[in-house]
Amino acid sequence: MAQESLFGFTDEEKDAAEAQIQERAKRIEYYITEFTIEILAQKTRQGEYVVPAYQREFTWEESRKWRFIESVLMGLPIPFIFFWEDPSTGKLEIVDGSQRLRTLEEFVYNELALGDLEKLPAVSGFRFCDLPEARQRKLFNRSIRGIVLSEFADEEARFDLFERINTGSKVANKAEVRRGALRGPFLDLVVELAKDPVFQSLAPVSEKQLKEREPEELVTRFFAYGDGLEDYADEVSPFLFSYSRHTNKAFEEDPSLVDAYRERFHRTMAFVQKAIPYGFRRTPTGKATPRSRFEGIAIGTYLALQAKPDLQPDPVKTEGWLKSERFIKEARSDGANAIGRLEGRIGFVRDSLLGTVA
Repeated sequence: MAQESLFGFTDEEKDAAEAQIQERAKRIEYYITEFTIEILAQKTRQGEYVVPAYQREFTWEESRKWRFIESVLMGLPIPFIFFWEDPSTGKLEIVDGSQRLRTLEEFVYNELALGDLEKLPAVSGFRFCDLPEARQRKLFNRSIRGIVLSEFADEEARFDLFERINTGSKVANKAEVRRGALRGPFLDLVVELAKDPVFQSLAPVSEKQLKEREPEELVTRFFAYGDGLEDYADEVSPFLFSYSRHTNKAFEEDPSLVDAYRERFHRTMAFVQKAIPYGFRRTPTGKATPRSRFEGIAIGTYLALQAKPDLQPDPVKTEGWLKSERFIKEARSDGANAIGRLEGRIGFVRDSLLGTVA
């Protein structure tokens, strides 16, 4: 007979928990190393440390760069830098820490002059070459620890690590993480279509969202939700990751899918452009693209075209149901990721276009 723990868990339940932990635990091979600041700056300058496509643009404002260098000069602890060892080149790709590395490079090579510093005001305005030679040597000799994932770290384990770094340091968002963990023809197509002029005109985003790859997030959702929500469980990130991995493999096995998916996207965007002149905005002068609105319109339109390939856009009729209380309710953001809400807004747009809305 199974014994219960102090809080009511039986031995079978504890065994099941242990089995799940073992199943979920990912084998990540890595080693810890130390790099001097001199080497870090030098190798960054020489391109030995690769900033991969999934890393966001170099967005640190000047004041943040100054504060980081001030911390280094003061000898404060610097967070680990995470790398992944590329098996094809042997180079180290930067997973987390690219902005720190590039700031060090910029300072060491006299391209960054420090502004007003809070703790070291006497150093304000200095470049690296202005520091006393002894201080330059001390800075060069200071080491920063790095964690290097080996080439054998599997895809899912790498994704888990990227996502957890993202949670703690805000270095990468979900779209960036997917690009880091999953490379292949599907993600290449997503990057290509995110830059499509028609799509960009229909789905405007802020400069900040552009740097954070919001267009790629929207394109990925378009394909993932359009191909079916059977495996969706109200959690967007794992669903999109699983879908992207599966579709990458499908594209590798059948390269013709690239053109088919590209055509699907272009056809849908062309229809939306004719049916809704202001695209996925809430208003004709809007400068943002709400995700829930994009999902409803883009995927609903695609499904309507699947059901009726000769469907013709009717801007007047479309304008009517877009302003209806029901669509506004379906497209509101609260609880937007729940499967019922997602299916509701997609289904409403599809049925409205087909003239079968209940």
